[in-house]
Amino acid sequence: MKEQAMTIEIAQEQVGIFVDRVRSIRESLHQVVVGQDETIDLLLTCALTGSHALLVGVPGLAKTLMVKALASTFHWKYSRIQFTPDLMPSDITGYELLGKSTDGDSPSMTFRPGPVFANLVLADEINRAAPKTQSAMLEAMAEKQVTVGGQTYNLEDPFVVIATQNPIEQEGTYPLPEAQLDRFMMEIRIGYPLPEQEEEIVMKMAGGIPSLPEAAFDRDSFLQLRDLVMAVPVPHNVAKFSVRLCGSSRPQDERASQFVQDYIAWGAGPRGSQNLVVAAKAHALLEGRTAPTEADIIAVALPVLRHRICINHRAVGDGITTQDVIEQLLKTARE
Repeated sequence: MKEQAMTIEIAQEQVGIFVDRVRSIRESLHQVVVGQDETIDLLLTCALTGSHALLVGVPGLAKTLMVKALASTFHWKYSRIQFTPDLMPSDITGYELLGKSTDGDSPSMTFRPGPVFANLVLADEINRAAPKTQSAMLEAMAEKQVTVGGQTYNLEDPFVVIATQNPIEQEGTYPLPEAQLDRFMMEIRIGYPLPEQEEEIVMKMAGGIPSLPEAAFDRDSFLQLRDLVMAVPVPHNVAKFSVRLCGSSRPQDERASQFVQDYIAWGAGPRGSQNLVVAAKAHALLEGRTAPTEADIIAVALPVLRHRICINHRAVGDGITTQDVIEQLLKTARE
C-alpha cells in the first residue's frame, strides 16, 4: 500500500513538472502568436506524441509562423518544403551524386540528404504537388526513414511533419489520398481571430516580423516529456469507448446507426482508435491529470476523426457535414 501511494505521488510530481514545462512552451509561443489557444494545444498534442498534423486554414492565419515558433521552442532542426506541381520526390528525400572518394580510388556515389532530414518538417500546401511527390513523404511519415538508390537512411528522432492546406483555392491541386491522410494524427482547422486579437496582430506586425522564441529546453528534456505521455496508463473503459466510437462510424458494422448507414461512405479504421487513445493521454496530461477519461476522447474526437470519415453523396445533398456526423457519433456513443 505504501509503495502504491509512493508511485502515485511520483506520478503526480511528474505530471506537475510536465504541466509547468508545457506552460513555459505556451508562453514562448504566445510571444509571436496571438490567440489560437486551441490550435497550439492540438499542435502540442501531436508533437508530444511524435505524431503528424494537417493544418487547414485560409492564408494569413500565421500557420507557418506557428510551426517555426514551435520548432524554435523545442530547439529542433526545422525545414520547410514548398510543394509545387513541379516538385520531384528527390527534392524531398535527397539524391545520390557522383563524387570523389575519400580514399583516392575511383569516384563513388555520395548521398545528399534532402529537407526531410529535420526534426520538424513543414510541408507547405502539400496538396499542390503531384501524387508521386506526395507519396515520397509517406515512407518518411510512416517508417521515419527514406530509401534512395536501394539504401535506407533513418531520420533523426524526434521527427514530426506538419502539412498545410489552403481550403479556398483548389484549382491545380491534387487531393491527398486516404492512405496518406490516415498518417496524420489530426486535421486541425484554423479559424479567423477575434477582432481584438486581429488588432493586436496588426499592431505587433506593424513593428516588423517578431523574433522567434528562445528554446524552452533541449532535445533530451523533450524526449522525457514524450516518454511520460506514452507511459500514461489507459483505463479499459477508455480504450473500449474509443473502439466503439470508431466502429460505429463504419456503415457495414453492426454497431452503426441508421444515420451512419445513410450518410457515411466509409468510417475510421483501427489507426483512428489508436490515435484517439494516444491523443487523449496527452490531453489528460495537458490538463494536469494522470490518466485519460472518456471526456478526453470526446475532446480530441473531432480533429482526430474528421479526415478519417468520408460522407457520401446523399450527405452532401442533405447538407450533412463530417462534423455533424462526428457529433452524432459522440451523442450515440455516450448513450
